[in-house]
Amino acid sequence: MTRASRFVPALYILFLLLPIYWLVNMSFKTTNEILGTFTLFPNEFTVENYVKIFTDPTWYMGYVNSLTYVAINTVISVLVALPAAYAFSRYRFLGDKHLFFWLLTNRMAPPAVFALPFFQLYSAVGLFDTPIAVALAHTLFNIPLAVWILEGFMSGVPKELDETAYVDGHSFWSFFVKIFVPTIAAGIGVAAFFCFMFSWVELLLAKTLTSVDAKPIAAVMTRTASTSGYELGLLAAAGTLTIIPGAFVIYFVRNYIAKGFALGRV
Repeated sequence: MTRASRFVPALYILFLLLPIYWLVNMSFKTTNEILGTFTLFPNEFTVENYVKIFTDPTWYMGYVNSLTYVAINTVISVLVALPAAYAFSRYRFLGDKHLFFWLLTNRMAPPAVFALPFFQLYSAVGLFDTPIAVALAHTLFNIPLAVWILEGFMSGVPKELDETAYVDGHSFWSFFVKIFVPTIAAGIGVAAFFCFMFSWVELLLAKTLTSVDAKPIAAVMTRTASTSGYELGLLAAAGTLTIIPGAFVIYFVRNYIAKGFALGRV
């Protein structure tokens, strides 16, 4: 590998990391310093922005609410998608291809289309401003995605595995849970990753379906302002902390994601 071929990827990675560095850099500054001077490092290093986030219930409960509905959504989406994807990969029935396409069209629709119907529905049944409301709304988009991903992995597993398990005396659920699910663990990891990331970064439905008690961190960040304007240091600190859950998820499922790009529908 030549020196130029090594330099170009390094420069590209540096370019990608620059916004993250700048965000972290701003999080240790005051708003006055951010607006007043241009510095690569804080002149007056401060952790007051992080202290406020971890001591103010409005801030730290935003993270708790976001993680709660993201976790609920991911679990529901994967659990529902597993048997549905198995049915699409193993059986042929009337309208199966049309039904599969219809599921994908739900994923293609913008969340704004469903914001008002969800708002009226959840207000009527008493689910408005709860984490479960956002989680269920996100499953409308994540279940089709998870079914599509998992069906690709399941179609790659020979049907002889199913037949052998039945000959050995396994019931369907015994075979499915003990044998088949571990076989497609990479696909489950990929599906869970994409479900998590969509729900974590989605803002419109999360803001529309919450008000006070279940307000997510993204909504808190967009509503935070003082009489002198937005507290930029505080917003930068909140943004830095928002990156951490996604980084942890990527770290733990990185091997599954690599397999997913190699084997599955990703």
